[in-house]
Amino acid sequence: MASQQSTSEIFPWHTGRRFNSYADYFKQTFGQRVQKVTINAGFTCPNRDGKISFGGCSYCDNSAFNPSYCQKGKSISQQIAEGIVFHKNRYRRADKYLAYFQAYSNTYASLDELKHIYNQALECENVVGLVIGTRPDCIDEEKLDYFARLSQRCYVILEYGVESCSDKTLALVNRGHDFQCARRAIDATAARGIKCGAHFIFGLPKESPADWQQWAKIISAMPLDTVKFHQLQIIKDTPMAAYCQQHPEEFYSFTLPQYIDFIVGFLEHLNPNIVVERFAGEVPPRFLDQSLWGLIRNDQILQQVEKTLAQRNTYQGRLYK
Repeated sequence: MASQQSTSEIFPWHTGRRFNSYADYFKQTFGQRVQKVTINAGFTCPNRDGKISFGGCSYCDNSAFNPSYCQKGKSISQQIAEGIVFHKNRYRRADKYLAYFQAYSNTYASLDELKHIYNQALECENVVGLVIGTRPDCIDEEKLDYFARLSQRCYVILEYGVESCSDKTLALVNRGHDFQCARRAIDATAARGIKCGAHFIFGLPKESPADWQQWAKIISAMPLDTVKFHQLQIIKDTPMAAYCQQHPEEFYSFTLPQYIDFIVGFLEHLNPNIVVERFAGEVPPRFLDQSLWGLIRNDQILQQVEKTLAQRNTYQGRLYK
C-alpha cells in the first residue's frame, strides 16, 4: 500500500508533491524561479490563411488568452520589456525569463524569418530561452535541425497543439491535421533531443470522460517532457459557440467536482516522468459564452487537485504501467 512506502518511494520527484509539477521542473532546470513572457509575433495558421482551410480552429480566439501588452504591432523587445514589468507585480522573485511565443503557429514561416524573430527575443536582457507554441504540421526537418542546434546554447521547448487523440474530433473542430501528424512531429522533435510539450482539451464535442481516460495511456507512451490540460471553454462569437447552441447534446460539461475527480483519476494513469504544466485553462469572463465554474482561478483548481490527491493517498503514475 502507498501508505506503507517512504515519501521518496511514493513521489519520485523528491519535492513532496503528488504530481510532477511545472514549478518544480523549472526550479530543477534553472535553479531558481523563471517566468514566461508571452509574445505575439504576428504569425497565423495554415487553417486560417487558406493553405489548408479558413477560419482556424472552431474553439479559438487568441485575444481571450493574450495579455494586454501582447500586441503584434509592437516589437519583440518592447513586448518582452512590457511583459517583464507586467509580471514583476505578481512574481517578484523571478529575474530570468523565457520568451513565450504563444499566439497562433509560431513556426509557420521560413527558417530565415524564424531566426530573425527568435534572435530578437534572445538578445533581450535576462531572457534565457524560448517556449514556442505551434502546430504539428508547421514543422519540418530543416527547422528541427535549427532548434536542435539552438537548444545547445539556450533552453528551447516546442509545444504542439494536439488537442484530441481522435481524428474525427480534429476534423470536426477544423484542426486541419490528424493525430498521426502530431505523433510524427513529437517523435521527430524528441529524436533530436529537443524538449517537447503538448496541449490537450477535455470537453470537445462528441467525446466523453471514458474517451479521455484512454488518452492517459496514449500520452504516456509519447516522448513528451511536458503537457498542458484544460477544460473546453466556449468563447463568444466563435464557431464552437454557435455549434454548441445548435448541438448542446454533443458536449459533456463537467461540474468542478467532476473535473477534479476526473483529473485525479487521469493523473493516476499518467507517466510520472511527464511534467504537468497545468490542469485547467482560464480566460477573462468577458470572453466566455458560458461559464462552467464561475470566477474560480487556476491556482484554486490546483489546490483542489492536490487536496484530493492527498485525501485519496494517490499520486501521478500510481496506476501507470
